[in-house]
Amino acid sequence: MAQAQPIRILSVEDHPVFREGLATIIGSQPDMLLAAQAANSVEALIEFRLHRPDITLMDLRLPGTNGTDTLIAIRGEFPRARVIMLTTSDSDGEIQRAMRSGASAYILKSMPKGELLNVVRSVHAGQRHIPPEVAARLAEHLGDEDLTTRELEVLRLIRDGHRNKQIADQLAIAETTVNFHIKNLVDKLGANDRTHAVTIALRRGLLQI
Repeated sequence: MAQAQPIRILSVEDHPVFREGLATIIGSQPDMLLAAQAANSVEALIEFRLHRPDITLMDLRLPGTNGTDTLIAIRGEFPRARVIMLTTSDSDGEIQRAMRSGASAYILKSMPKGELLNVVRSVHAGQRHIPPEVAARLAEHLGDEDLTTRELEVLRLIRDGHRNKQIADQLAIAETTVNFHIKNLVDKLGANDRTHAVTIALRRGLLQI
């Protein structure tokens, strides 16, 4: 009987200690093989093209281009790529973007080793995986409308302390238009006012601090 080929894995992680830990964990499994490692988006694309791994373990927070944008770039070239997002963040804005961009799984770095390995195997078998606590956060906002690009721009400027007139000047739009965008984004986020909207957006990962 022919022996099954090991699951070939690309690890994309910029933190050396965590990268070494993953390498040790993968190396201890007879059904897995660490095909390559990368520390940033550019290296990840190079290594993926070179090795065509079965599974990519992708850190969400990479220097320069983040993990979700790297996932989009890889799947743009290789639509069948199976990418597992690995992160310390359970912020639902990031989760939604990663899953909509084609991530096969989204797991927290705090997950026990055995569970992580089980997720790798299940994704390799064609399944998707989101931890229960992450799925619960996603479900909270399932019916929510997405903010438009302009609304996010306005929200960032509010976060940075700009008044409505200053936002209008920055974006070269009328102040009444700014007021309109603020009303929409406050409604969409279920906020009390513009400041509360920023707090909600930060909590949900729609804005970075």
